[in-house]
Amino acid sequence: QVQLVESGGGLVQAGESLRLSCAASGSIFFVNRINTMGWYRQAPGKQRELVATMSRYGSTTYADSVKGRFTISRDNVRNTVYLQMNNLKPEDTAVYYCNSDSIGSNYWGRGTQVTVSS
Repeated sequence: QVQLVESGGGLVQAGESLRLSCAASGSIFFVNRINTMGWYRQAPGKQRELVATMSRYGSTTYADSVKGRFTISRDNVRNTVYLQMNNLKPEDTAVYYCNSDSIGSNYWGRGTQVTVSS
């Protein structure tokens, strides 16, 4: 009912920045009822972890490891969520997944790779 497509990943050096985008599409009924959108990441050999989320009304949560460096934002008209990542560190290397929920169902994108070299 909801498809999520991420973009903006890549290879950068430590200290540089990247901006991820995630656009939601699909059934208008479900897309218009998306509540929370956010980002998770999974590094090799590790569990998927929360990076940042934002509710439809602007409430945000951040992982402690990214506070002060990453900023989540959202365009409810375009059904798009962004993740501005500044001062990237090698430990930020992971596949970043977009996530959203709508009427009790959870949706995931396919992920975008972020690699930070030291």
